This record gives sequence, structure tokens and C-alpha cells, in this order.
Amino acid sequence: MKRLFGTDGIRGIVNEELTVELAMRVGNAVARLYNGKYDRLLIAMDTRNSGKMFEIAIASGAVAAGMKVESCGVIPTPSLAYLTKKEKTVGIMISASHNPSTYNGLKVLCEGFKIPDEEEVDLENIILSENMEYAPYGDVEEFIINGGKDKYIEYVKSIYKNLNLNYKIAIDVGNGAAGSVIESILNNLNLNYTVFNNEPDGFNINQNCGSTAPDFLSDKIKKGNYDFGILFDGDADRCLFLDSKGNLVDGDKLMAINAFKLKKQNRLSENTVVATIMSNLGFEEYLKEHGINLVRTGVGDKYVLQRMIDNNFTIGGEQSGHIIFMDRSTTGDGLITALETLDTMKFFEKTIDELICEIPSYPQLLKNVSVKNKKDVMKDERIEKLKEKYENISGLKLVLRPSGTEHKIRVMAEGKDAEKVNSIVYEFVELIELIDKEY
Repeated sequence: MKRLFGTDGIRGIVNEELTVELAMRVGNAVARLYNGKYDRLLIAMDTRNSGKMFEIAIASGAVAAGMKVESCGVIPTPSLAYLTKKEKTVGIMISASHNPSTYNGLKVLCEGFKIPDEEEVDLENIILSENMEYAPYGDVEEFIINGGKDKYIEYVKSIYKNLNLNYKIAIDVGNGAAGSVIESILNNLNLNYTVFNNEPDGFNINQNCGSTAPDFLSDKIKKGNYDFGILFDGDADRCLFLDSKGNLVDGDKLMAINAFKLKKQNRLSENTVVATIMSNLGFEEYLKEHGINLVRTGVGDKYVLQRMIDNNFTIGGEQSGHIIFMDRSTTGDGLITALETLDTMKFFEKTIDELICEIPSYPQLLKNVSVKNKKDVMKDERIEKLKEKYENISGLKLVLRPSGTEHKIRVMAEGKDAEKVNSIVYEFVELIELIDKEY
């Protein structure tokens, strides 16, 4: 059983759950596990003020163990994934993705992919061992700057060369890592766009902006007469759109319209899309109407990715906008998702509003309930009894799960009756809050 790694690496509150000592141990452990197989460790980060602190700690642990380290600076998580694949090496991304700046995280990538569970267990055993390992003086390695960001930019530019769309576009990078590359990529295209929230100060990442707070860009769209908007999260592995009225276009709808285009372009391997149990039933209906299969997995992009790899599927993702185009990237890439969607608009010669109006959407409500101990709450027999009450009702979907990265329990219900859906969700929320007070 893993003790440090969650569903998306190691994540926690800075200087409480995630400390400099732990980061140094992670760097040392990665060097001990992978030195010999890989000749260097790449480190990248988003814009959090704690990023540099953890970079220095990781690098210190790794070079002390005899592994060369290269800093890629502030770049999106998918940029680091691309670099580790291209350069056939290992990397650590310092980011807590969509979480506020009080959090940070460490994600280990090997040749483009997150490491498998068994390697996370091996790393944990080394990290939690009593002592770190130090190489002889002559084997201590160097810590240098890597210019890999430009390689990622050139790669993306090489795919999308002729996106001359006559739209006015609003883009919110959430004071995060997308801002480090977006203009270098988009300036190569014939697009009319404005970038908002690209002034990171170390503390304002995801703060009332980006994909976790779409109201900011929604207001800009309505007041500025933009045709649509594009939202990114802190490390730019997610992307969401807003339509011309400022309404959210989630990952389900983005996958739907892009999958239909991929089918028309003969890029949709096995004629299948992979999504999670959280995806809307309307999304599934749209795919079925267009002769496309849907395969569902548990919640988490790692499960989506594994199903894609196992079956050679091209596209998969989550409602959150974490979408993987396997013929373009090995992980969710917000910039590629955005550019693929622009390409889809051009391909069908339709606006985003026209494309998504064809997709039905069942009423769905998701609530995140903060708790002290999510494991104890989930084990409570009152939770099980309430689940049994609703689990077998026809036309109703219920998902209750602990967050893999935060002290929260997520409650989601979906069905044709919006009032019933809301009632069920709030019944669970009240019960969870009651149980949490008792622990």
C-alpha cells in the first residue's frame, strides 16, 4: 500500500505535508532508483512561490547521489512529459495543478509517462528508509539549466500551422505555467486573442482565475464581445472552453466534438473514446448517435491513460478538461486540447456554440465536502446504507469517492430530474458533515 503517492504524485500543504526534507529525499530516491537507466533528471515547475525551494532540494538530493540534474524552469506539466519522452529520461514536475498556492506537489515522469504504481512503491521504500545515499566526492554530479522549453514550443507549432480563424478569443492562463509558452505558440498562428491573468507573483496561481474559477473570463467575454474563451489550470494539463455567452464547455463536450472530428479524419483508433464514470450520460448519447463507442474507467487520468495504452485508443479524458490525444501527447495537454478544438471548429466550419448545441446534457451536481479524515468517513456504515438507498434507481447515476489529492469527499449525482439530483447530493453532504464532526 502506498503511503506518500496519491492519484497524481505526492501532494500537500507546503512546509506541513510537503517539506524540503521530503523533496530532498525524493530527489535522492529518484537518483538511486533510476541512475544507470537514465543519465539525468529534468526538473520543471509551475509558478508557485515554493517551486524554486523544492527544485533546489530535489536537485541537492539527486546530485548528491550521483545523478546529473537539469532545470527546465517554469513550463507546463505536458512540456516536461514531452521532454522526458524526446530525451529518453526521467523528470520531476513540481506542481499542485489546480490547487491553490498553499499546496505543491511532486510528480515523477519517465519517458513521457507517469511512473506505474509498482515503481511508486519502490520509490516510497527508498524515500522512507532511514538514510539517504551519498556518492563519493568524485561522483557528485552537476546542476545546470536546460533549454528544453523551446523544443516543446517548436513541436506544438509544427503540428498546428494553419489555424487562421476569424474569431475574437479570450484566454485565461490562471497565472500559471501556460503563460510561459502560450504567446510563443499562438503568435505563430493567425489568431485574434487576448491573454488574461499572466502576471504570476508566486501566490496568485489559480486564485479566482483559470479553469477553477471561470467567472472571471465569463465576465470578460460578455463585456468584451468575445466569440469564446479558453481556460487553463495551474500546470496547463487541463483546458476548458467558454461559449460566446460565457457558459462553461466542459471536458465531456470537448472530447465529444473532437472525437467526431478524429473519426472523420481517420484518427480515431478503434472508433472509441475513454472517459470516467463521472462523464455525463448526454455525452455518451452523442457519441452513440455518431457511431462512436465509449469506454468508462474509474476516476483519475491515470486510469484513462492506462486503458488507452492497453487498447491503442486515441482520445480519452475527464470532465475537468484533462484530455489526452495519444497521437499528439503522452499526457493531458491543455494547449494541445485548445489547438485541437480550434482545429475542429475550422474543420467543421462551425462556432463552438454550434458544435456543442448538438450534445445533450443531463442535470448533474458535484459537491466537494471538506473533512478531517476521509477514510473514516467513507467507512461509516451510515454512508453505505444511504448509498444502497439510491444505487439501483433506474436513470440515476451516483458517485461517492474520496479525493486523491485533498482532504475532501466528492459527491456527484446525475439524472433526468434536476430537483431529485440536487436533493440526493445535499442529503449526502449533510450526512458527511455530521459524521465528520463525530470524528
